[in-house]
Amino acid sequence: MYDISIIGGGPVGMFAAFYAGLRNADAHLIETLPHLGGQVAALYPEKDVYDVAGFPHIKAKELVAQLADQLTEFSPAISLNTTVEKITKEADETFTIITNHGDYHSRAVVIAIGNGAFAPRKLAFKYDHKLDDRQVHYFINNLEDFRDQNVTVAGGGDSAIDWALALEPIAKSVTIIHRRDQFRGLESSVEKMKASSIKIMTPYLLSGLAPAGKQIEIQLKKARTKEETTVLTDQLIVNYGFTADARILRQFPIEIQGATVPVDTHMATSTDRIYAIGDVVTYPGKMQLIASGFGEAPVAVTQALQQVYPERKQPLHSTSLIH
Repeated sequence: MYDISIIGGGPVGMFAAFYAGLRNADAHLIETLPHLGGQVAALYPEKDVYDVAGFPHIKAKELVAQLADQLTEFSPAISLNTTVEKITKEADETFTIITNHGDYHSRAVVIAIGNGAFAPRKLAFKYDHKLDDRQVHYFINNLEDFRDQNVTVAGGGDSAIDWALALEPIAKSVTIIHRRDQFRGLESSVEKMKASSIKIMTPYLLSGLAPAGKQIEIQLKKARTKEETTVLTDQLIVNYGFTADARILRQFPIEIQGATVPVDTHMATSTDRIYAIGDVVTYPGKMQLIASGFGEAPVAVTQALQQVYPERKQPLHSTSLIH
């Protein structure tokens, strides 16, 4: 029987497990992927993260590595490749967590599944998928794979801009293509991109691509016109975001709102002793930032332990938790 089971091993879930250790709780971290880090590690390991206090910027994979090192301080139980299929609340107020690898039991649950199961949004037109992972990429594992090559990035959000900026000093050239004139990224990142050597092409839609010798030719249509053009490139990185599937929430004994979980100021769901944190939650003013999730984790863990062990005195400072 665990004190707290944390469902979701992304950065926010990892920090929640560490904080549970600080509170001397017997914690269990459950992750469906074969590694910790969630979406950040699986899709954007080389992406710079800017919203973590104390780091002007840090690569996603480095942040996950630091969080994993932090976890070793208390060594919580960790179950990888483990998919939660259902949660049931028992008569004694504990929970049975049913997974593909058997059942676990816990006194409290913290849901930190982010956006649920995810997959990158693919190009909408037909092309030879033999190019995937060779010259067409939906995520990057190693920036060095693009050194001294002509790289084109498709997308207009934070991630697309971050990739373009990260590749600028490595690639031979970088072009970014967006369907709108205005980018959706952080203003500071957009200004940095505009001041760089990155070639910006807007408003263009990708309409096709085909091999062209050792390169690929991208067909483009200018939005709201009949104008067409092409771009030759060595590598194409597509960053249109990702689709998420949070249907697993329907198997949890809590109220949900679409693909999110409404919580109160204690991160409590509609069911006693089940809490939720990170991108999966909704409340007035919620921001989907790693920094927000890091702040929500101690609140959820503290409130969970207060319910499980009401006789325990709540510490005032993190330093009082280290013996």
